Formats: sequence, C-alpha cells, structure tokens
Amino acid sequence: MRFLKRRLLALGLPLMLAACATIGPPQPPSLELPKPPTDLRATRKGDRVILTWTIPIATTDRQTIRELGPTQICRGMEPELTQCGMPVGEAAAQPIPTTPKSARQKIPGTYTDTLPSQIESDDPSSSAIYAIEVLNAGKRGAGISNRVRVPLVRTLPPPKEFSARVTSQGVVLSWTAAALPATASTRYIYRVLRRMEGSTQRTVAGEVPAGIDYPSLTDSNIEWEKTYEYTAETVTVIAQQNKTDLRIEGDDTPEAKVFADDVFPPSVPSGLQAVFSGPGQKAFIDLVWAPVADVDLNGYNVYRHEEGATPVKVNVELLKTPAFRDAEVVPGKQYLYSVSAVDLRGNESARSEEAGESVPQN
Repeated sequence: MRFLKRRLLALGLPLMLAACATIGPPQPPSLELPKPPTDLRATRKGDRVILTWTIPIATTDRQTIRELGPTQICRGMEPELTQCGMPVGEAAAQPIPTTPKSARQKIPGTYTDTLPSQIESDDPSSSAIYAIEVLNAGKRGAGISNRVRVPLVRTLPPPKEFSARVTSQGVVLSWTAAALPATASTRYIYRVLRRMEGSTQRTVAGEVPAGIDYPSLTDSNIEWEKTYEYTAETVTVIAQQNKTDLRIEGDDTPEAKVFADDVFPPSVPSGLQAVFSGPGQKAFIDLVWAPVADVDLNGYNVYRHEEGATPVKVNVELLKTPAFRDAEVVPGKQYLYSVSAVDLRGNESARSEEAGESVPQN
C-alpha cells in the first residue's frame, strides 16, 4: 500500500509541474488610459468653433474603460500641435455604457470654443490647430487626438433688417445691403436657411451673391398652410488654389416667422378663342385657351353671357384641360365667353379677356 502511494505521487508530480508551466507571468495592471480619438472634426460659425468626436470606450491596452475623466480642449497657433500644453477648455466626463449592446454604440462628444478677438485675422491664410485629450478618472491621458485646422479669418455680422413676407410665388426674404471688404481671394455670399415649425432640421432655402443693392430671395419650395422660420447669414468664401473654396459661416439673424397662407389666385388665363361649328349638325361653339402654368392649378371655369347680360358659369365641374365645347347655343344669337383658373385651395383668378362668337340662323 505504501509502495502504491509513492508510485501515484511519482506519476502526479510531473502532471502538476506541467500544469503549472502553462500559467504565464503575471500581467501588470491596466493604466486605464483612454485611447485617443482619431475622428475629431471642427466647424466654425462666427467666432465659435464647434468640435465633435467619438468618445473612446477602450483603453490603449484594449481594455474596456470603466470610468472616464474630463476631456481637455487644445488649441495652438504653431504649425504643429504635439501636446496639449495649456488647455483652452474642458468638456465634462461622460458616463460609460454598462450594457454590452449600448457599449458598441458610438457616443458623440462635443465642445464649443469661442475664438478670442485678438487672434482673429484679416489674413485668409491664418489658422489655428485644435486637438483634444481624453483623460481617465485619475486625470491622466495617452496623448492628443488627430489635429484639425480652423481658419481664423474674420467673419462678417449677419444681414440687417431681415424680413419675410408671403406672395403668390412663395416666401420673399429681403434684407439691407452692407458695405463689404474686397480682397483678391475672399468674397461673400448671403445664405438663407429655412426651418418648418416643429422641426429641428434646417435646410438651405437659397444663396445670393453679396454686393447687390437690394438683396432678396424668393423661396418657392414651400408647402402652403405651413409655418416657417427663416434666418440668414453672411458666408465668407476663401479661394484655395487647386482646392474647393473654403466657406466660413457667420452668425445668424433673428428668426423671421411666417405662415404660408395661400390666399393668392392663380394666373389669369390668356389666348381665349371661340369658334362656331354646326353646318349639317347640332350647333356648338368650341373654346380653347393657353394653359395656366401654376403648379397648384386645379382647373378652369367658363363664363358666358349675351351683350348687356351678367356672365354665368356654364361648366358644372372644373375643367382639367384648357378647352370646352358649348353645345347649349341658340341660332341667331351672339355669345361672349371668358375663362378663370382655380387652384387647389379654391382661389379663383380674375376672368380672362372675352372672346365672342355668333351662331348663324338655320
């Protein structure tokens, strides 16, 4: 029995040693340094620089971050920015998602920096460099993000006396022209933006070159019976050799709010002609006219009267084409015709110029 125990111990010792040999050396603890972002982006509007990036959720050694610290905002005037130095701002720490599904989602970070007036320049080529450094809970970081360049050229104030009014062609936006500086590489445009009430999305309604005496813009791409809010801005356009022009947005005007109430009738029909036909058959008068081009046209009405009488509408339903046959005519009489256009909201135009035709005696 004692021999058997010694035998089993002799056989088990190599196995134990082999098992221990598979365990590697102990790993140092993670420093939990957030991986620097690589997708920092910057846009400028007036004297504000809006920075956006994706908040890291992993460390430099590929571990999941348990807790983040603040993000330092770095701005430099040198040709290159290699370290943050003195931050110009700080974004508050963001909580890290706790569920596996939400951990895979990209978490956006953002910060708005205001440019000091003393670093803005009249030189279109001047620029600043931005980067960020995300810190851990102990306020240590692994270095700065990718760097982005932001132009420092001065932008112009928004247009003055900006207003909006509704016309039959759409919403007309107008403002007061301003004296603009002129350089070989810089020009300016006015951009008008539109937002439907209740929506957060803004779209460009149109652009107008600066320098004209009475700037205005008609926004025809609207839906009637909706409320819109408009703003305008002066955009600085810098020409770049062999590159797309650089555009820098200025500040917005106060919003101009309008209700697009369509109380405007369509255009008056023109070119009305009346032609009698009837020999050998029942008499009738054919009418034709030029079609009305309004996009919200719903149809036409035809009016008829005899000399000295009041015009009376002769069609029962709106005519969808610019033609009509009047078969309710009496031989020996002369008729005068006119035509109106009606839009989808029931607005009716004035009547066209009259066209006359006589029905011969049998």
